[in-house]
Amino acid sequence: MGRADARRAQQQRGARNAPSGRAGGRPGKAAKKRSGIRRFLNWKTLLWTFLGGIVLLVVGAVALYFSVDEPTDPNKTATLQSNTYKYADGSIMARTGDMNREIVPIDKVPEDVRTAFIAIENKTFYQDRGVDVMGVLRGLVNTVRGKGTAGGSTITQQYVKNYYLTQDQSPTRKLRELVISLKVDQRMEKPDILAGYLNTNFYGRNAYGIQAAAQAYYGVDSDKLTLEQGAYLAAVIQAPSQYDWATAGPNGKRLVMIRFNAVLDNMVEMGKLDEAKRKTLKFQEPIKPKPRPGMDGQKGYLIQAAEAEMNRQGIKDAEINAGGWTITLAIDKKKQAALEKAVQDELESKLDRKDTKNRPQDQSVQAGATSVDAKTGHIVAMYGGVGLTEKAASNALRTDFQPGSTFKPIVLASALENGSKTQDGRPINPSTLYDGTSKRPVVGSDTPFAPQNQDNENYGDPMLSVQDATNSSVNSVYAQMIVDAKPTNVKKTALSMGMTDRTGWPADKPAMSLGTMSANTVEMAAVYATLDNHGKKVTPTIIKKAEHKDGEFKPVNPIGSQVLTSTTADTVTKVLTGVVENGSGKAVRSSAYEAAGKTGTTESNVAAWFTGYTPELVTVVAMFGEDPNTHGQVTLTGTAGKGRAGGSSFPAQIWQAYTTAALKGQNTGQFDLDDARMGTPAPSRAPSPSATPSGSTTPTPSGSGSTRPTGTPDPSGSSGSGSTPPTGKPTTPTGKPTGPTGKPTPPTKDPTPPFPPVPNAEDR
Repeated sequence: MGRADARRAQQQRGARNAPSGRAGGRPGKAAKKRSGIRRFLNWKTLLWTFLGGIVLLVVGAVALYFSVDEPTDPNKTATLQSNTYKYADGSIMARTGDMNREIVPIDKVPEDVRTAFIAIENKTFYQDRGVDVMGVLRGLVNTVRGKGTAGGSTITQQYVKNYYLTQDQSPTRKLRELVISLKVDQRMEKPDILAGYLNTNFYGRNAYGIQAAAQAYYGVDSDKLTLEQGAYLAAVIQAPSQYDWATAGPNGKRLVMIRFNAVLDNMVEMGKLDEAKRKTLKFQEPIKPKPRPGMDGQKGYLIQAAEAEMNRQGIKDAEINAGGWTITLAIDKKKQAALEKAVQDELESKLDRKDTKNRPQDQSVQAGATSVDAKTGHIVAMYGGVGLTEKAASNALRTDFQPGSTFKPIVLASALENGSKTQDGRPINPSTLYDGTSKRPVVGSDTPFAPQNQDNENYGDPMLSVQDATNSSVNSVYAQMIVDAKPTNVKKTALSMGMTDRTGWPADKPAMSLGTMSANTVEMAAVYATLDNHGKKVTPTIIKKAEHKDGEFKPVNPIGSQVLTSTTADTVTKVLTGVVENGSGKAVRSSAYEAAGKTGTTESNVAAWFTGYTPELVTVVAMFGEDPNTHGQVTLTGTAGKGRAGGSSFPAQIWQAYTTAALKGQNTGQFDLDDARMGTPAPSRAPSPSATPSGSTTPTPSGSGSTRPTGTPDPSGSSGSGSTPPTGKPTTPTGKPTGPTGKPTPPTKDPTPPFPPVPNAEDR
C-alpha cells in the first residue's frame, strides 16, 4: 500500500470513530463547541486573569495606602488619665479623673511581663511589619460572614485601634486599621508601640492601662509585677468581665487558666522562658476588687494643698487636670490618722452642730492644722475641715483670719537678730524688763497705740521680763518692743521666716505686734519650723515627689539658707519652752516630750491658735469662727457650751493629743540650745526727753533716778533677772506680783489713755 492509500485509510477510520451529531444534523458540531470553551479556558487565559487580578489588588492596595492618612491626634479617650496620689510610704491615697489610667514608660514594665503579652497576642511582633496579612483576611471574612469579631490582629493593630480608632468591627474600620498599622510600624520603634498597646488596653475593673491594672488586680505598681501576675493580665484582656477571677464562673476560670498556661508555654516555645522554671510557676490569684480610692475625709484637702503647691511652682491647673501624674505626698499615714483623731476627740465630739438653739456657736466652729518635720520640711499631717462636701476650701490653707499673738515670737526674733535696744538704750533679750501695764501708751511711735492686755490685767507691778511677758502674752510689752525693734524690720524678719506679704499688712504700725495681718497654718508652721531648725529657713512642702511620663516635678528644696543666726533662733526657742512650762501653754506640758510654743487669740475671739514644736515636730492648730450662712467672722466664745475659746483651750488640747500620739514609740529628744542667750541684768537710765510723753513725773520703781509721767510707766523698764521685778515683790510663774498669801494681787486701775485702746488680742 502506498502512502496515499495509507492516508485515506486513516481518514476513513477517524470518520468512523467520530461521534455522530443530532439526527439530520451536521456531523462534528458539538466537537466544535467544546473546542471553543477549551480555547477560552486555556492556561494562558487563566494566567493572565490571575495576574490581572493581582495587579488590580496591588493597585487598589497602593491607592488605599495613600488615601488613608495616619491620624495626627488620638481618639478622645486614648490619652485620658487619672492622677494618682500616694502617701509617703507609697500606698494609694486617691485617684482623680474620669479615666482610671496612668500612662507609664516601657521601662516601668518588667521585660518578662512584656514578653508574656507578646507570647499570647503576637509572637512575631518584633519580626512583622505591623500586620498579619493572613490573619487580617481571615478576620475580614469572619466579619463579612457574621461570624463574630475580626481576629488575627497584631499588637500594632490593637494599639492603632485603641489609640486612633474605635472598637467598631466594620470592614471599613478594619481596612483603615491595616493601613495605619503599616505606617505606624514604619514611623515608631517597636518598644514604643508595645508601650502604647500596654497603656491603652482595657483590663477590667475599670482599669485602663497596665499600671491601673497592676493596682486593680494585685495592688502593686507595674514595675513590681511578677511574671505570673503579668501572665494573668495578658490572659484576662481577651474577656475581662468573663475572666476576672473574683467574679468568674467555673467556665470563665477554666478558660482564663487555659490562656494563662498558654502564655507561659508560648514563652518556652519562643525561647524566652526556661522549661524548668516554667514548671515552678503557679497561678497567683488576684486580690478582691476594691472601690476606686476617692476624696473622702481629709484626702480632698490634702490633694488641694498638693495642687496649690504645684501651681505656685509653675504647674498650671490645665496640666494637672490633663492627668497622668503620680504624686507622692509627704503625708505620714499614721500621723495623719493621729491628727484626725485628735480633732475628733478634742473638738468635734464636744460640739453639737445640730442644736442651733442652745449651741449656736458650735455651728460656726472650723478647725485647721498643719504638722511639719522641721528637719526635712515635709508636711506630715494636715487637717482641712469636716470634709469637702461640707466645706470646700481647706481651713489649713485659709488666709482670711489673723494669727494673733503667735506672731509675737517673730517680734522678739527680729529684736534679737538686729541688736535692737529699748528706748533708753538697753539691749533687748529675754531678761530685759518692760512695763506690763494694760493700755499703756507706746513710746517712740508716730502712731499712737495703747493695747489692752487679757482681761485688762496689769502685769509685773509694773515691770516684768521679756520671758515673763511672753509666758503671759502681755500685749503692752510687745507693743513697745515692736516700736523698739522697728515695725519695718519686724516685717522683714517675718517674711524671711516664711510669712507672706499680703494687701493690708500694717508694716509701720505697732499693732502689728498682735498679729493683725493674715496668715494660714502652713505659713505659721514655716516660721516656727525655722526656729526649730536653728534659724535655717524651712518652706513646708506637702509633695515628696511628682512624676509624669513627660517629665518630673521637683519641689523646691524645703530647707533653705540661714535667715536667723542660730543664737537668735535658739534663744527664742528657749523663751517658748518657758511658755509651755510656766505660761499660757501649760496645757501641753508632758513628760513624753520637751516642747516650745505660743498661744494666740484674735480680737473678739474670732480665731484661736496654738503653735508649738518639739525637736521632732512643728504643729500649728487653729480654730476659726465662720458663720455657716454668711461666711463672715463670728466669735468662738461659747464653743461646746463653754466660755472664751482661746489658744490655750481646744487648739492646745488638740496639739497635745496629736503630738503625744504622733511621737509614741519614738525616743524623743531635747532641744539643742547651746547658742541660747537669755541675757543678764544691765543698769537702766532715763529715756531721752524726746521719748518721754508729756506729763508729771514720778520716780521709777528701780529708784535709779529716771522719771516717767504719772500713770505712764517707763516704756522700756529697768533691767532685772526676769522673774523678780525691781520692786522686790515675788511673782507667780507668769510674772504676776503676789500678795502676802502668795495669790496674785488684783490688777491696778490705769488712767484712760488719750486715745482709744485696741481690744485684747490674746488669752493665757
